[in-house]
Amino acid sequence: MEPLNRFDLIGFDADDTLWDNESLYLNTQAAFKQMLARYRSLEYIDQRLFDTETRNLQYFGYGIKSFALSMIETAIELTDGQVLGKDIQLIIDLCREMLKAEVRLLDGVAETVAALAKDYPLMILTKGELFDQETKVARSGIADYFQSVEVVSDKTEAAYAAVLAKHRVAPARFLMVGNSLRSDILPVTAIGGHAVYIPYELTWAHEAVEALEGEKPYEEIASIRYLPDLIASMSRSG
Repeated sequence: MEPLNRFDLIGFDADDTLWDNESLYLNTQAAFKQMLARYRSLEYIDQRLFDTETRNLQYFGYGIKSFALSMIETAIELTDGQVLGKDIQLIIDLCREMLKAEVRLLDGVAETVAALAKDYPLMILTKGELFDQETKVARSGIADYFQSVEVVSDKTEAAYAAVLAKHRVAPARFLMVGNSLRSDILPVTAIGGHAVYIPYELTWAHEAVEALEGEKPYEEIASIRYLPDLIASMSRSG
């Protein structure tokens, strides 16, 4: 007999789990640094932008629009208020291009999501700016495989607990899949859920956490292509 499904709901992070996202930020940041290179070193600009982004998270949250505001603020600070209007316009144009960029699914995503949707309810659970994330989902070509989309301001233990309560799913029956230990994995395991970590080659410094020692409270795979077999194995051993 086939084993009963161990999970009532499988959640997927979106950016850099289902589709490429961080490269857009890195390319825009490179152009921003070149714009200000006549004022400061590239390394200094990098650090000041990161500091500004981190400081502004509590006010603007995550996403491209927040990134744009942080770049503008950093440009003003690093030029002592002398930044040119054309440079501000360049920042706006760069971020507009980010918002219009093609949604490029990562390798194996389309096939894996289609296969899992046959047996499990799937959810996209992401953080960021609502309009940006909803439009990316709509343009991804895989939206029909997901029964729901939840966009939260931040992925905290409380946020996950609230989403699961809304969908009437016990944490022990929930599996989260993502590329960020800080946002997708550790908050879920902390409330009693399950998680699969799929590292991505590009990661924002804010999402970095110190390496865990001892037995890890989550599963880790190198590619989303291995996810169906892993879930089947977890169900058998569950």
